[in-house]
Amino acid sequence: MIEFIVIVESGADARTATKLAERVLTEQIDWLEPELIKHIFNWSGLELGTEHSCWSDVTKIIDDAKDQLKYKPPRFLGHDSKNLSLKADGAASIKVLNLVRFLQRTRQIKAVLFIRDLDNQPERREGIEQARSEHINRQPQLKIVIGAANPKREAWVLNGFIPSNQEERILQEIKTRLNFDPCIESHRLRSNSQEEPERIRNPKVIVEQLTGRDMEREQQCWEDTSLKLLRERGVHTGLRAYIQEIEQHLTQIIWSE
Repeated sequence: MIEFIVIVESGADARTATKLAERVLTEQIDWLEPELIKHIFNWSGLELGTEHSCWSDVTKIIDDAKDQLKYKPPRFLGHDSKNLSLKADGAASIKVLNLVRFLQRTRQIKAVLFIRDLDNQPERREGIEQARSEHINRQPQLKIVIGAANPKREAWVLNGFIPSNQEERILQEIKTRLNFDPCIESHRLRSNSQEEPERIRNPKVIVEQLTGRDMEREQQCWEDTSLKLLRERGVHTGLRAYIQEIEQHLTQIIWSE
């Protein structure tokens, strides 16, 4: 069974990113039905038997691998092969990829998905891209997918929000306060505050108001909304770019199996 390693900030991020990826794969590959996926690949974490790993746990996971698997990581230099300093997340990403290379000796790992909220820090994506460039031509082959949500995952949720009749009134009130549609321009919601007056520009707050903190309602935004609409709305949030990364990298693996 082949594995796709998923590196995320939270379980919610993993659920969103993997379901979106499955939808893209079934759209792109005509014979791939949703019920077949579990027979072809697993979403996995770095640790055997897990479904994802969190960025915050990477250091501990590497330390555990040293003790339990006799993993000896390569000397870390703090810069890439072009002698450029690694940007935010670049170092952690390279450490993850080095560990994955070790794990490939005993596991059929074919891809790594790095899912990250940018949180107004575009250098996060740049750092992950540095790490990818360091490993892109190494053997065995490993596809590296980047999903950088701008500014955070909730912006992707809003991209997929289509209001019911009852929710239309709430959305209209929010649009009036913001002077723009938070579902079409969710990349403009750049606040992390829970306090007024900035609270209205926090994408987490907007999602809660529109979905009533109902997880099933939230899931509909990425599970039921057409991929066409998600691509259209996700130009500035990184959602379209993520979908394109799935199309470019993961479909090749499925076709080759």
